[in-house]
Amino acid sequence: MCEEKLVTVGAEVPDFEMETYDPAEMSFGKISLAQLQTAKKWTILVFYPADFTFVCPTELADLAEKHDALKKLGAEVISVSTDTKFSHLAWRNSEKLLANVQYPMGADPTGKVSKLFGVYDPGSGLALRGTFVISPAGKLVASEVNFYNVGRNADELLRKMQANAYLADHPAEACPAQWHTGEKTLKPSEKMVGHVYEALHGA
Repeated sequence: MCEEKLVTVGAEVPDFEMETYDPAEMSFGKISLAQLQTAKKWTILVFYPADFTFVCPTELADLAEKHDALKKLGAEVISVSTDTKFSHLAWRNSEKLLANVQYPMGADPTGKVSKLFGVYDPGSGLALRGTFVISPAGKLVASEVNFYNVGRNADELLRKMQANAYLADHPAEACPAQWHTGEKTLKPSEKMVGHVYEALHGA
C-alpha cells in the first residue's frame, strides 16, 4: 500500500509522535512511543477511518467502556485517524456516543503513522480499522485490521491485552484460544506434543 517499511508482529516499532486531543484534560498535546516506553506503558493504537462517520463512534464508545480495565493493565489507549486534533475536539463534543471517551485521540493528517502500520488507504486518504498492541519494550505483539464496514469488539481487545500482560510476566507459558484471566495456561514441552487436551483438562 505504500513504500515505507511496515511494522510486523514481533518486530520493534520505531518511535513516532502525534498531536492529540485529550478529552480527559480537554486540551491539545503530543504523544510519542518513546514517551510511553519511558513510562513503561503498553501502547494500544486504535485506527479508524474518520471523525463524523457512522461505525466509528460505536467503536470508540465500545472502547471507552473497556478503557479503565485496559489502564489497570498498564496500557495507554490512543485512537487514531487522519483527521486533525481540531476535528477530534469538535466530534468528541458533538457526538453523544463519545461522551465517555477519556483516552487521547491521535491526529495523523499526513498518514505517516497509519502508513507505518500498513493501514493507510492512499485511495481515500483514510485509515482502515487497525488495532495494534505494543509492549513496553517497543515490540509489536498483536495486530488486527478490518475493512471500513466491519466494527471491532473491545472485549476481544481486552482479552488479548490481558493475555499479553500475563505472558510478559510468565514467558515460559502460552495462552490457549479463548483464554481469560485466571484460566489454565499451557507450558509447552516435549511431553505436551500431541497431548494438549490432557494438559488443558487434566485427563
